[in-house]
Amino acid sequence: MSTASVRERSTHGAIPRRHIEHDLLLAALPHPVLVLAEDDRIIYANPAAEAFLSSSQAVLKRQRLADVVSFGCPLVALVEQVRRSEATVNEYGIEVMLPRAEASRLVDVYSGPIADQPGLVVLMLQQRSMAQMIERQLTHRAAARSVSGMAAVLAHEIKNPLSGIRGAAQLLEANIRDEDRALTQLICAETDRIRNLVDRMEVFGDERPLAKEPVNIHAVLDHVRKLAQTGFARGVKIIEDYDPSLPAVDGNRDKLVQAFLNLVKNAAEAVEQSGEAGRIVLKTAFRPGVRLSVPGVSARVSLPLMIEVEDNGPGVPDHLRPHLFDPFVTTKRKGAGLGLALVAKIIGDHGGIIECDTERERTVFRVLLPMQASPPGEPSAG
Repeated sequence: MSTASVRERSTHGAIPRRHIEHDLLLAALPHPVLVLAEDDRIIYANPAAEAFLSSSQAVLKRQRLADVVSFGCPLVALVEQVRRSEATVNEYGIEVMLPRAEASRLVDVYSGPIADQPGLVVLMLQQRSMAQMIERQLTHRAAARSVSGMAAVLAHEIKNPLSGIRGAAQLLEANIRDEDRALTQLICAETDRIRNLVDRMEVFGDERPLAKEPVNIHAVLDHVRKLAQTGFARGVKIIEDYDPSLPAVDGNRDKLVQAFLNLVKNAAEAVEQSGEAGRIVLKTAFRPGVRLSVPGVSARVSLPLMIEVEDNGPGVPDHLRPHLFDPFVTTKRKGAGLGLALVAKIIGDHGGIIECDTERERTVFRVLLPMQASPPGEPSAG
């Protein structure tokens, strides 16, 4: 609802058509929009703001801005600055703590006075995670491509010589003393280890189109959960929070199993480090409003299928967060750092994106995927 329509409804009763159109426009915006009165009381919140603040507009209109954010939140000071300067003020990378949602959000804020309504201030928030998804998606794909080229070179330049080294060591083993045989066995073991690493990297060089079919993502997650609970996550509690109405994914089942198995394995290893009762949450949801631009496609692509893998481990160290999906980045003592890079490649091959939100005792890997395209002549789901 536009602020003018608020005033005009109270004075004239009927709402002009142009204000209804304004209401529809604000409701369609994916970013939270708030309008504040002179005393910072909320007089309007669009649906995105209701979701952001975990409150309905009716509840929000009984509160001031300071009531819905934490004490000392920079948003309050920013509104005061707008009132003093009577000019637009933008701030980037503000952390907003939301007591009701028990969460924090990193946002860019666009605020300013309303020219024909003295005393009113409009706030628009843009969550940083959404704003950076496209950039990070490109970074993940570029990293995967760099590994692809490296894998092709390694396969040719390293694997063939390794075979010769191993063969020579086996020939030497038959003609040396027993006390020296351990050295040739060490050579064979190390060449096998290097070869296995190169084999893992060769996966990145596979640029063939995926063989796709309609895949029930819940069947994939159930399979991953069973594998985890009979193996590496035997002592970890795995909670399922599924949206049963989720439509099919247009994907490759085996590749999706591989991707989510890697994510669950990382989560299980993280909760083991915390030393407390381990918990992993597998969550799915349908978010029809998520549309992003992707390379090579002129139209914005809808990515409504959300799958989250959440754990209560210690979180990702600050210095690793910008490079989490880069190859050879790992906190594990014996890890090669290829797991999350491979996950990013698989999700990218499915036309989706992956994000990570992390804080102490809560890390969420969030995957957004397109749903299966409807056959010609049939309406799409959602």
